[in-house]
Amino acid sequence: MESQDDQQGAADRGASVYVADAEMERARLGDMKDVFAGVANVSVGGAIPVAQKIFVNGIDMLNLVVSMDGVLQNNRVFHHASANVFDPGLLKFVRVDPGVAAADTGPNAVAGAVVMETKDATDVVSEGQTFGGDVRLGYADNGETFNRSLTVGAVRNGWEFLLYGRSATGENYEDGSGREVTGTKADMQTGLLKAAYESEAGHRIEASAQVLRDDALRNDRANFGSTGRLVRYDTERKNYSFSYSQTNATGLWDPEVTLGYSESFISAPIFLVSETETETFSGKIQNTFHLSETNTIVAGLDFYDRTGDYRSPILANFGRTSLTESARNIGLFAQARLEPTDRWTISTGARADFQSFDGENNFSEDYSGLSGNFSAIYKVNDQLSLRGGYSNVFGGLQIEDGYLYSQAPTIPSPPLPRPQAGWDYAGLDTARAQNINIGADWASGNFGLGGEIFYTEVKNARDAGDNFDFSSQGLNLYSTYKWDLGGLRFSYAFSEAERDGELVPTAGLVDFATPMGSVLALEIQHRLPAVNLLVGGSLDVALDYDPDYANASQTKKLDGYEVVNLFAEYSPPALPNFTFRGEILNLFDEDYADRATYGGDTSVAGFNTLKEPGRTFVIQAIAKF
Repeated sequence: MESQDDQQGAADRGASVYVADAEMERARLGDMKDVFAGVANVSVGGAIPVAQKIFVNGIDMLNLVVSMDGVLQNNRVFHHASANVFDPGLLKFVRVDPGVAAADTGPNAVAGAVVMETKDATDVVSEGQTFGGDVRLGYADNGETFNRSLTVGAVRNGWEFLLYGRSATGENYEDGSGREVTGTKADMQTGLLKAAYESEAGHRIEASAQVLRDDALRNDRANFGSTGRLVRYDTERKNYSFSYSQTNATGLWDPEVTLGYSESFISAPIFLVSETETETFSGKIQNTFHLSETNTIVAGLDFYDRTGDYRSPILANFGRTSLTESARNIGLFAQARLEPTDRWTISTGARADFQSFDGENNFSEDYSGLSGNFSAIYKVNDQLSLRGGYSNVFGGLQIEDGYLYSQAPTIPSPPLPRPQAGWDYAGLDTARAQNINIGADWASGNFGLGGEIFYTEVKNARDAGDNFDFSSQGLNLYSTYKWDLGGLRFSYAFSEAERDGELVPTAGLVDFATPMGSVLALEIQHRLPAVNLLVGGSLDVALDYDPDYANASQTKKLDGYEVVNLFAEYSPPALPNFTFRGEILNLFDEDYADRATYGGDTSVAGFNTLKEPGRTFVIQAIAKF
């Protein structure tokens, strides 16, 4: 997976997390929790896709710049549902830059970046062939969930076409105690259409369109456990992209252009009939100046135009059809990646961003700010490298969660959800973040280990009409060992989040961070060629965490858990294009909610966390053609 990154080995990639090809392959019929399995510092809580929240070093991914095929994704839509529902079946590349992100990654990257790319036709069509693809079928007994997907690709005379579709349906699953978890039935459909043309000279034009739909009865707060009330959550994500690049460019002319549109829609009658939608039109024009084989400068311009709408029939009583906020940003950036000596690798860059923001009550204001970053890797010897990075980032003023919009005094309260006295935009300030990481990596033969300490601090984060500061600090450790027929990977992450300098429970950090404590992950696999088997397993562990929350009532410690998963893959010699996979997930029926799931530290009477599935048997069949 790392080999697909044009900037692999750069200093700003020192702390980056890449999802391996094998991990991506096993997650095809799963969700984002499966994608990041085995990566302790990227945690996914929420149990079902529509409720899943992703945290990087303890910080909600809403605070990272996220792109799909170069198109900026939307962030805050609804705090009880995910803004980051993606289908692993259509992904070929995932990279996470925790904390420090390069200037060419995108605007407002206050806590890092996540970069994703969808599959190309050449990923499913064998070299020398013009047509290919795969069919995947999967069934999980706990929840009676049936997954099926089809991928078809064609390549001819420089043209590439890819068609992908997936459907997942099922019923509510049971947790580790045998209780049915309401609002968890699978009902998701995904589609991707992608086309590209590449000339013999290396000029490549690519366009893609994707949609993801999840429409089912959920608990009225989808990321909570049973609330005694089910409502219909109709959610949809769309992403359209167009890009031009030169695949074999060298020298001082290596241009790239990307334009795209992304949309997140949620209709959920939590308080009354209502829906919210966030739309982003974005683009980037950049050129890579190849000063030498190892030294480059990437410079260019990017922009976004983002709008958030909250709509409800009740607004007609006040002469309105919707409540709206919008933000537009133009950024100029440059990032230099240099290797001045055999031992030093350096990356440094800067951005200038110019934002215009329009809010309710005729509020309009312009903001601007500079951002800078610096990363370095020093090779002490052939085995040991030291690394570090720092960034200071302009975060702008972000649009709010649609379901938190309130327009008093023009529209009195009630009837709008979470009624407030109305926020004062003039009292809001733009966010600014600082990130730092310091680490080391050591490798000798088949063995490797390393880690880093990190600190992220965001000043003036927006929470409705207020500003506050939040931070996350901790450390990450990892080790790997490979042998001829297999390998293992271990990772450990500890993070602690604060709001305004104090430890607070999950309720005080919604959309920004979460208390994580210590999380461990272990993966191991081994191939048995004599019987055409690949066997392995994983261990997911969270240790007890009992922070001393300041001025917090109705809280409790976060209990630890240990979850064991096993798998086996069989490839029949007579059917080389077929693979059969069996899994036992949560082998010992652990009754738990993932550490990244909302409310694990809440002791409010009647509140239930959204539990993960109990023991689950999964079978899959993959046929490639």
